[in-house]
Amino acid sequence: MALGKLQKVLISESLDPCCREILQAGGLQVQEKPGLSKEELLREIRDCDGLIVRSATKVTAEVLEAAERLQVVGRAGTGVDNVDVEAATRKGVLVMNTPTGNSLSAAELTCGMILCLARQIPQAAASMKEGKWDRKKYMGMELNGKTLAVLGLGRIGREVATRMQAFGMKTIGYDPIITPDVSATFGVEQLPLEQIWPRCDFITVHTPLLPSTTGLLNDSTFAKCRRGVQVVNCARGGIVDEGALLRALQSGQCGGAALDVFTQEPPKDRDLVNHPNVISCPHLGASTREAQSRCGKEIAMQIVDMATGKGLTGVVNGQALSKAFSPQTKPWIALARALGTVLCTAGKQVQGSMQVCTLGTPLKEAGSYLTPAVAAGMLAGGTQKEVTLVNATLLAQEAGLKVTTTHSDVAPEPDSSTGLVQVSLQGTPHQVTGTVQGSTPVLRQINGATFKLPAPLSGPLLIYRAKASDTSALATLTGLLSKAGAQLLSYHSSSTVAGEQWSVVGLSAPLTSLGELKPRVTEIFQLHL
Repeated sequence: MALGKLQKVLISESLDPCCREILQAGGLQVQEKPGLSKEELLREIRDCDGLIVRSATKVTAEVLEAAERLQVVGRAGTGVDNVDVEAATRKGVLVMNTPTGNSLSAAELTCGMILCLARQIPQAAASMKEGKWDRKKYMGMELNGKTLAVLGLGRIGREVATRMQAFGMKTIGYDPIITPDVSATFGVEQLPLEQIWPRCDFITVHTPLLPSTTGLLNDSTFAKCRRGVQVVNCARGGIVDEGALLRALQSGQCGGAALDVFTQEPPKDRDLVNHPNVISCPHLGASTREAQSRCGKEIAMQIVDMATGKGLTGVVNGQALSKAFSPQTKPWIALARALGTVLCTAGKQVQGSMQVCTLGTPLKEAGSYLTPAVAAGMLAGGTQKEVTLVNATLLAQEAGLKVTTTHSDVAPEPDSSTGLVQVSLQGTPHQVTGTVQGSTPVLRQINGATFKLPAPLSGPLLIYRAKASDTSALATLTGLLSKAGAQLLSYHSSSTVAGEQWSVVGLSAPLTSLGELKPRVTEIFQLHL
């Protein structure tokens, strides 16, 4: 995946015109084709570098496989359950979203749903249109003093909580990531789910659809709730078990439900939609002019920034890649990839256990992006798939390579101020260590032998180990280069270990054959970095 080479972007759903305008202003060719069938999408995506969707387009493994040039899928919104993220990752396709774009709109709709449940506003309005005047039938309840359970305390959940507190509601909640101390700052008392069910009058869900959240509200949990509990789902269909919800409504265990999302959209089974105590909308959480403009603008700006090398934000599946755009981290990523390639070539294997150790305070947080880079270097040339920072970790696992990462704040001199990266194949003598000098990745150590003057890791390289007392390999190499019309650009030799030393030779072009050199060395290999 050649980042920064995006040319053509397909927008497969209706988005604010600003999305197209920003992309075009960024030098990208744009095709807007909303409402494509599956077959049409498979045809259109073949020569596109980018794809922008909302929630209707299903970006399946089949679509990704057909997309020969695709580098990025941009979701104008938060949820990415309509994108096969694992298949995208395996292919090295970046998936990004706009997690803040529709937060306010979704939160406001949720608050409106809670008010509608409390006062039966939609039912009363429909009754009026039928010419009726049923004041007694639509007796409601005050929200003041009621307890609202907010399940999922991210951006939308906390916006709902703070708004409903203005109505005098007590807010409790649950989130496996947000700490109780943090949720307390916006007025939500966190409790275990088992303590939440019997305490709440209203439940609203704001989680992604994951295996752990599918059917979060089910027959068992409804049975533990107060009789008449009210339920709101403006997040994702499937978080609330629709069969269990219908049974709870029919028995009176659930007093009412407000649904903006369904397991199947549009829902073919109309039993829930037609229930008199259910308020339903056709997935309108992000359907405001402001949210659509914001999401379209944000995803377009993110893709333009990616195309121009300015930066990477909103990444779902390639967080390591975000660091690749920083001038400070680029040479370190190049170093990590080079070390992986050297280690793989020297060790002649990509299976087993590999340990990546970062040394020095400057690299304290670097393991998250250097480890995928090392894995990418290890796998380069050994697989039919293009290996990138997006898919390197997944492909390494599939290749049988287990990667672990450690860090130490202490790095030996003279690299204590910059840091070192050390990569080793467990159970073998193979280990390489490197650093960055200026903006150049250099090799500091290989298999215990140290280079007093570190060897640059770029371009065509010839690396060999020979007896320290035998200089015939270098003489033979000089002759071979002369015959090939190539040049020796640099030469670095290591310290002597067991009477042998390593040499790293920079060449203007790789040699076509190493046959004449092999009898004069213990081991030798070529690579191009």
